[in-house]
Amino acid sequence: MDGSAAQSYVGRKLTEVGEISTQRCAEICATFGWDDDVALGAVLPQLAHWCAFSPVVATEKLGSDGHPAKGAFLPDLGLERRMWASGSLQFLKALHVGERLERRMTIEKVDIKEGSTGTMAFVTVDHDVLGEDGLAIKETQNIVYLAMPKSFNPPPKKPMLETFVFEKTHPMPSTRLFRFSAITFNAHRIHFDLPYAQDVEQYPGLVVHGPMQAMIIARETSLHAKKPLTHFDFRGVHPCFHFDDFTVRAEQGDETNQLSIAGGVLGGHRTMQAKARW
Repeated sequence: MDGSAAQSYVGRKLTEVGEISTQRCAEICATFGWDDDVALGAVLPQLAHWCAFSPVVATEKLGSDGHPAKGAFLPDLGLERRMWASGSLQFLKALHVGERLERRMTIEKVDIKEGSTGTMAFVTVDHDVLGEDGLAIKETQNIVYLAMPKSFNPPPKKPMLETFVFEKTHPMPSTRLFRFSAITFNAHRIHFDLPYAQDVEQYPGLVVHGPMQAMIIARETSLHAKKPLTHFDFRGVHPCFHFDDFTVRAEQGDETNQLSIAGGVLGGHRTMQAKARW
């Protein structure tokens, strides 16, 4: 797709309706090992709204990678790989189990760039998430498109924080990845199909979902603060795999109620970095 055709997607809008039922909330908590109240009307864990708007697409309309085929809402830019690169959220109100939710999405920007590794593109999508009491979350998602590689060529590794105010480690077995794919209805094969991940996309293992890493980081930060978060920004910096133990470490940010967080491989490098405020 040329630049002018790609820009025609800017301003495209989509509204989706969803909810987190008591069953789905229980599944989320079981996936992460949380002991939250899952009764009707209970406050949802922050970022659980990502499990409320499943991509309900017929199986025959999925691409070969398991993603919904591009071109319906998100553009088809002629690049095979598509991943959630980063995000920014502002939490305005709590959401609740069983509440009717609405997500209003707008494509704000499409950037196509030429780099040392070839063509890449970034699509920025703004989301307004509303509950029954009005606007609850303002969110921006940045999605990166890349060509399919001939070999595994990861970005440079960034070291984990050496001084930190808390540390928590979470194993990432394939069962946890499968469950997260299930509760988000995400059929992207890099998360559960090891031969595909290794032979087609050239990864050494199953890829841990970026949103799952972000949910763990946000949760551990909120537990440390003993308060819900008001702002959360995150960015993936290196793939995380099912044979890794995912560790969260945080250091004090520029403001009193702020932390800079690194999530990554135990004893190794970062896979995601974030900032949180409360």
